[in-house]
Amino acid sequence: MNLDTLDPLYRVILCDIWGVVHDGVTVDPRAAKRLLEWKRQGRTIVLITNAPRTAQAVEAQLNRLGLPRGAWDGVATSGEAGLAALVQLQRPPGFLGTAADREIVESRRIAIAADGFTDLVCTGLDEQRDRVEDYAADLNAWAARDVLMHCLNPDRLVIRGGVAEPCAGALADAYAMLGGRVAWYGKPHDAIYTHALHLAGDPPRQSVVAIGDGLPTDVLGAARQGIDCIFVTGGIHGGEPFPPDFAANHGLGDWSPVGEVEHLG
Repeated sequence: MNLDTLDPLYRVILCDIWGVVHDGVTVDPRAAKRLLEWKRQGRTIVLITNAPRTAQAVEAQLNRLGLPRGAWDGVATSGEAGLAALVQLQRPPGFLGTAADREIVESRRIAIAADGFTDLVCTGLDEQRDRVEDYAADLNAWAARDVLMHCLNPDRLVIRGGVAEPCAGALADAYAMLGGRVAWYGKPHDAIYTHALHLAGDPPRQSVVAIGDGLPTDVLGAARQGIDCIFVTGGIHGGEPFPPDFAANHGLGDWSPVGEVEHLG
């Protein structure tokens, strides 16, 4: 697919961040150039990410990494979707994730309980344990108590500077396999798309195209939302083309992306 001739029908672009715009360490200059060009064409760019943080925190990270502020109009995060639900809880939840993510949750006046909780906020792995299996004892104990895990990042894996790292979604999968209950926020689930499209002015779906490198998140989410999708093969799936059995495996009929690109260059 030639992105230089992207159909002018697409007035709104929902663009994934990690794996498309940056790798957690470095912004891809080709992606930055492309987003700026689309902005010059008058298109609306909403960055849509499964980061378990606020939009403000993600924007601060993008600024630190050097993505020009003129490259996007808004940021929709799974963290925002999850925090909106968490503030409605009647009792303080437990927490699993980094100290920095905990500070973000608490900044929304969500108190964190040390024990006796019935809900658990999961933003990802903590600083001490870097493998999903390291959490087996905790996951088993929470499942036995029927604790509801609120997974604020459905991603299972990210590539940070060339190194694979498990995410909150991997913990949630392990928890669900033990019989634990999970509430999911972010792609491919509805809430983040509703929020992202609202940021873009609630456009008609036929004027929207989603761009992403994650098959179970970006691509599946777009398909379920009735939004056209461009699959970026050079991200998390390491150059593999769109699987021919993807639509059949997910009950999507004959759906397929409108295009595939290695990167946004």
